[in-house]
Amino acid sequence: MTHGPASRGEGELLKGPRGRMLAAGLPRALCRLAARRCPAGLPPLRTAWHGGARGGQEEGGGRTGSGRGGCGPGHGGAGGGHPRPAALSLFPKDAEEDGEDAIIQLLKRAKLSVMKGELGEAERVLHQALRLSHQSDNRKAIIYTYSMVGLHCVSSWQDDNAILEMSLKLASIYAAQKQHKLALAGYEFCILTLEEKIAKQKDLPEDVLSGETANTRLLLGMSLDSYARYLLGINQLPVAEKMYEKALQISNDVQGETHPQTVVLMNDLATVLDAQGRYDEAYSYVKRAAELAKETQHPEEHMVLNNLAAILMHKEDFLQAKQVYKEALKQAREKGDVASVQHIQEELAELAKRRKGSK
Repeated sequence: MTHGPASRGEGELLKGPRGRMLAAGLPRALCRLAARRCPAGLPPLRTAWHGGARGGQEEGGGRTGSGRGGCGPGHGGAGGGHPRPAALSLFPKDAEEDGEDAIIQLLKRAKLSVMKGELGEAERVLHQALRLSHQSDNRKAIIYTYSMVGLHCVSSWQDDNAILEMSLKLASIYAAQKQHKLALAGYEFCILTLEEKIAKQKDLPEDVLSGETANTRLLLGMSLDSYARYLLGINQLPVAEKMYEKALQISNDVQGETHPQTVVLMNDLATVLDAQGRYDEAYSYVKRAAELAKETQHPEEHMVLNNLAAILMHKEDFLQAKQVYKEALKQAREKGDVASVQHIQEELAELAKRRKGSK
């Protein structure tokens, strides 16, 4: 990837271990977002992390829905058309409206503020641009604005949780686009920076930054979780397993074993172990996740039960698998989760085939 001439400050930013992420924030062509696909096998569940930079939720704020294990579709990109030659050259012609012009002006103001060293003002203006971009669902504007944050802001705010959360979202966008080098660079940047920040905070008295430390650890957990799901999707199972283990440890330490996110991560770790044929280990995690889901009335208990049944089927405990599938199906119907009902019915049909073949 090549870039135009950089100012001295930008050139310095592109050096060192974080340079790859900054370069990742400057794509020449901004493509549409590809639809996210669930990996083969048992798909992980999704529940929003708490804490983080603004107390927000991962990947744009939503818990990706239910259905076949909880993987929801991604969003389509901005409308088609040829890029306009003026301004940023990234908006389609058919979107030349007042809202878009406002985004362009905000981005220009942000860049000017950075050049003048007014980073606080730049941050404020970039947040305005992001808000307008999301409101107009202009995906190219969203990506470009995140890229500006990555390029111009990391030098001074590199360990600011708000900036790191934006960098994580940008990495997730690249992952959805299957731009693997950029996604990997983004995830590694977020995780490395957060781990360094946490290491520095260990030297401070516990009562000084207790809240900030907890938020930073949760943001690291969110980053590890997102990275693990990406690795699972590209079949990098051993590394995904390690990321899930770390994320689970953080959620357990900070939020407790009964927190919904901890339950989800137990299920997700079981998913990776199952995909590697390590059924006994997978069973121990998903069984505990199912117990906690029942105890806490987890909103996605039926999905955890679905995964528990699938692992039992892989262990060839067909009778127990059928019982658990039926309970999962009952709960899915009660919750009106049509997609999960269909999926569980398909799994029951697969179970019947396996039982017949084993006789």
